[in-house]
Amino acid sequence: MKAIILKAPGTNRDYDVQSAIEQAGGQADILPISRLRSDARLLRNYGMLVIPGGFSYGDALGAGRLFALDLSRFFAEEVGRFIESGKPVLGICNGFQVLVRAGILPGKQFEPHRFTLAHNENGSFECRWVRLMAPASNSVWTRGIDFIFCPIAHGEGRFSADSAEAIEKLEKKGCIALQYTDSSGELAHGSYPENPNGSIRDIAGICNPEGNVLGLMPHPENAVFEWQTLALADRTADGARKLFENGLRYAAL
Repeated sequence: MKAIILKAPGTNRDYDVQSAIEQAGGQADILPISRLRSDARLLRNYGMLVIPGGFSYGDALGAGRLFALDLSRFFAEEVGRFIESGKPVLGICNGFQVLVRAGILPGKQFEPHRFTLAHNENGSFECRWVRLMAPASNSVWTRGIDFIFCPIAHGEGRFSADSAEAIEKLEKKGCIALQYTDSSGELAHGSYPENPNGSIRDIAGICNPEGNVLGLMPHPENAVFEWQTLALADRTADGARKLFENGLRYAAL
């Protein structure tokens, strides 16, 4: 079963994701969102959906907002069917912003729009390598992963909620899937640059309660080849590659 990488005008990591999926042993088609508008049932031909990073629609009206509007207005039924069938869905960086703003993450068990990805705390675009840990969660994507080393590249990546209660529910439901850590593997506790954007609870990625939908701000697709990570001491491509392997394995079930 193939993966579909759904691109909009301004996304620019679609080929990176395609290469990462191929490196993990899968196949993927890149499909412009305009094709899906002509026939939303095309989604049914795929076992995995990825929304890649970039600057969809030039981040007009806010990062990921117009792409999210596409999903919620034009494809809500088909995307909802895809998710409810248990197929894996991944949103990376701008794709994560899309999933949150479309109300797809963290899922139906949560009140809509209680979470957002705000401007980085320091007000700057951050482009650096980060270390992530995968705490115990429901995510099928992070199973068997301890740490992931991969880059971030965003200006609006600060995961935020409208209340402490909302974050507590997120944790209770097993939806905190990835967190920023320091070099020793301990939580960053908001310390910059280990936590590059000021995300609450060092959250780098969340999943839905069912675990098949994952959104994260860092770019694992840019850390799946050994040549991408060899220059970084004690850092390998294993964790990032395994994330894609997990998604492909789950899509085949």
